[in-house]
Amino acid sequence: MILDWAKYAERLDADSARNFARLIAALNIATLVLLVATSNDGVDAAGHLLGTDFISFWTVGRMLVDGANVYDAALHARIQAEYFSSGTGYAAFFYPPVALFICLPLGLLSYFPALGAWLLTTGAAFVAAVRLWCRRIGFDCPRWFWFAAFPPVLITITHGQTSFLSAALLGTGAILVRSRPELAGCLFGLAAFKPQFGVLVPVVLVLTGEWRAIVSAVATVGLVAGGTTLAFGSAVWSDWFALSSAAHEAMAQGVIGHAKMQSPFAALVLLGAGLPAAYVCQAIVSLAVVGGVIWASRGREYSPALASLTLAGAPLTTPFILDYDLLLLAFPLLWLAATGYRPWEKAVSAAAFMAGAFSRPLAMKFGIPIMPLLLIVLFVTVLRRITSEVSSPPCFSLRAS
Repeated sequence: MILDWAKYAERLDADSARNFARLIAALNIATLVLLVATSNDGVDAAGHLLGTDFISFWTVGRMLVDGANVYDAALHARIQAEYFSSGTGYAAFFYPPVALFICLPLGLLSYFPALGAWLLTTGAAFVAAVRLWCRRIGFDCPRWFWFAAFPPVLITITHGQTSFLSAALLGTGAILVRSRPELAGCLFGLAAFKPQFGVLVPVVLVLTGEWRAIVSAVATVGLVAGGTTLAFGSAVWSDWFALSSAAHEAMAQGVIGHAKMQSPFAALVLLGAGLPAAYVCQAIVSLAVVGGVIWASRGREYSPALASLTLAGAPLTTPFILDYDLLLLAFPLLWLAATGYRPWEKAVSAAAFMAGAFSRPLAMKFGIPIMPLLLIVLFVTVLRRITSEVSSPPCFSLRAS
């Protein structure tokens, strides 16, 4: 009985999906309102500054305005603490120099206006990417469904993170490759500020012969890197490389918290495996994902299906991914819904949609890392759909009634 429900999920029809999404959206909004309402001078009841991680990017912006070395970790920590110190450490900055142009404008504003402007602009970019996908794949889905109800959205807002921007750039670029390859490549190049999520992009573009997008992406990265060097000096690269070893060590030793991370590497460490075994497992998964993308791409033209596979596989190719980065899953989930669910796919999609709300709490409180397995199942689901010759009609639409 349970297997039959999971296989077909017949009760999860259009009306129940919309009603459930409205409930989750209401809970997310209520959470945000409560968080702000119970804060005191911008500090929540748990003693965290609203926006938590955003203070790192804002501090970098202030440092750039003052001409300071943003990759001097001690200086970064001290300047950050001048504004706010939680007493439990500080929000580090390990982003590559191409991210500095993103941070610079933030330093021109005080903290909360900068946080508000950041979330509004990057959130709008994410919504625009979702709308573009809906138009291109012919799916009528209410915009609020993916903004107010999708759990990684709430996590991104409360952390003041960069995930809206990275998801918008990669998502928009992925769906524009065929129609506007130069623009798509430019967006891929701009997304290099989070390079760990772009591993599969060149693989798919090369195998499908999208050379204009490739040239545009390479040119964009070169221009941004060159502009970064001219604006901030060549030493910024050596400073970042020196700090990168510290970032790798912080990830390996769990300074960030393996329970907060969503990768196979972090899951194995959390379950008691040693670092070598965890790295080997991560490498196997990453190579398997690359192999799956190669298998699906060979002999095919670039399409929304391959774009979905690329974005579904992106979270599995890096050991460093947190729950707010799961925003990338919005696009393959949209594609699955638009093209019709086969057996098991509706249950897989529902689980992947909601898992972001539970993955970190389950890992932190009970040591149960659920997300890596769900990411693998979702990737295999999209891969199986692409490599199968049989298609199925849509089971339901999320069209508002």
